[in-house]
Amino acid sequence: MAIIPDGKDWTWVLTRPCPECGFDAQGVTPATVASTVPTLVPRWQSVLRRPDAEERPDESTWSPLEYAAHVRDVFSLFDHRLHLMLEQEDPGFADWDQDATALAEDYAHQQPEKVSAELAAAGAEIAASFAAVRPAQWQRRGTRSNGSVFTVETFSQYFLHDVVHHLHDVDG
Repeated sequence: MAIIPDGKDWTWVLTRPCPECGFDAQGVTPATVASTVPTLVPRWQSVLRRPDAEERPDESTWSPLEYAAHVRDVFSLFDHRLHLMLEQEDPGFADWDQDATALAEDYAHQQPEKVSAELAAAGAEIAASFAAVRPAQWQRRGTRSNGSVFTVETFSQYFLHDVVHHLHDVDG
């Protein structure tokens, strides 16, 4: 059985806590993200050091390695989108098919040590980008291809949920 693509619109996490991972976006700001991401990266690196990091728990669920590669790419994608929001007026974000990316980039066969280093570098970069956001910029907007509108503030909340939720997925 193949991985079942996740077609859910997770923007609801902006208005209520996630029942799966317990994350509550209320109160999360770009500054919160800047200070939280550096505390999450070592947890991801610990997951990647597990002897079973490359093993899928079942045929339809990513392995911890695949989740970590995904989070590394989330760091880079969201960093790019954050810069677009800060530099352009209401930029549009093309759809990103995370499952197609996982296959195209062969997440399942990447080297855990390399993913760990790349995840740390991308995490440091996005943390620095969020740290540089001034409160006057928190209401700048960007629009996803499905019409969901984010401000920099709600974008930071949505982003942080993704990283925390996937740590929950891998018992990190």
